[in-house]
Amino acid sequence: MPELPEVENVRLTLKNILPTGSRFKRITLNRPDLRFPFPEQLAEKLKGQRLLNIDRRAKYLVFETEKYLLLSHLGMTGSWRELVADEVHDHVVWEFESGPTLVFNDPRRFGFISLHLKSETPSHFVDLGPEPLSSEFYAEYLFAISRKKNTPLKSFLLDQKIVAGLGNIYVCEALFLAGLKPARRAQTLKLVESERLVKAIQNILKQAIRAGGSTIRDYKNADGKSGEFQERFRVYGRDGEKCRTCRKPIKLVRQAGRSTYWCPQCQK
Repeated sequence: MPELPEVENVRLTLKNILPTGSRFKRITLNRPDLRFPFPEQLAEKLKGQRLLNIDRRAKYLVFETEKYLLLSHLGMTGSWRELVADEVHDHVVWEFESGPTLVFNDPRRFGFISLHLKSETPSHFVDLGPEPLSSEFYAEYLFAISRKKNTPLKSFLLDQKIVAGLGNIYVCEALFLAGLKPARRAQTLKLVESERLVKAIQNILKQAIRAGGSTIRDYKNADGKSGEFQERFRVYGRDGEKCRTCRKPIKLVRQAGRSTYWCPQCQK
């Protein structure tokens, strides 16, 4: 599933493709639903609206119009791109009075689209924690929250109520960079370790965004390019391979049904 760096790269490439102020001319829905049914009267409500901005919150793309916020979650295989030729999985088509036509393609249909009045807070955002690259995410905040949590560090960081947008790949990579064992209990963190962890998370995310994200299977951004950060993984997907720091084998364990990659020598 695309995580924060991948969604951010989709956002950046969409902003390059679509001029600010483009007005919706026609919205075509080629099926009634994806993961959930499309919002009622979506096409009618968006027709004539100007697209003012494309933002991101956690793993959601946020399309802002004059009246609405339209949220798009990519699921596992969803992608936005400029229309070149019709394909069987082009489920949503956005035509604008000027500029390109955008299409949303989601073969496995785990993504979804929701529509909200700008005067309301989208329900998806109510319980989200701070953005990890924002000034609201800092060592003292993470340390204070960790005092109340007896969960493993891996699960602690995947909790979207604590920090928004992190997923399995970048939590594994950040914990390695911070030198922290994924199974350690969050409440055992020291403040100095929280400082190290916050810096590691932000460092990894910035590197991944600059590299276009990670393409594990079929992820591509809106201009059709694959990510390159997977070539720099230190632990993720490298079980049995030698750690690039200590040369000991990378280990794979299962935590809460998810694969966790880590180095027993470098992470304590």
